[in-house]
Amino acid sequence: MNLHIEYEQEEDGRWLAEVGGLPGVLAYGNTPDEAMVKAETLALRVLAEKLEEEESSPQSITISFVAA
Repeated sequence: MNLHIEYEQEEDGRWLAEVGGLPGVLAYGNTPDEAMVKAETLALRVLAEKLEEEESSPQSITISFVAA
């Protein structure tokens, strides 16, 4: 599984990071790094929950960052 975190700055100055391939996994931060850390953390929590609920099988994960 390859997860890409895309990030961009909003008009109000906040940064938004979104994980492609995991609907609804997005996070805001005051800096690009803060937004990406929050998004990556949320993505890992979502994946862990899917495994615990047996909605997914274990697989190799690669995470990369893409500037929007």
